[in-house]
Amino acid sequence: MSAPLKDLRVIDLSTVLAGPNCARYFADFGADVIKIEQPGSGDSLRGMAWRDPRDGTGLWWKLVNRNKRNIALDLKLESDREVFSN
Repeated sequence: MSAPLKDLRVIDLSTVLAGPNCARYFADFGADVIKIEQPGSGDSLRGMAWRDPRDGTGLWWKLVNRNKRNIALDLKLESDREVFSN
């Protein structure tokens, strides 16, 4: 069975819980979801709640960002805005 949203690409610029959860549903149904985070700090969920002892990443982040690809971009920089627009 084919994923119903396999031909859809979603850019996820959201943080914390509501937005990333919405984007997760797209990813769970097969969309290509790209999570964009700030360099260095990333999404604040990375440090919330329990942390995975293997890598120190917050388990909330792992839950709501599953099935997504991610990249760190500083959208204040022209070079990163060019990456974002392509």
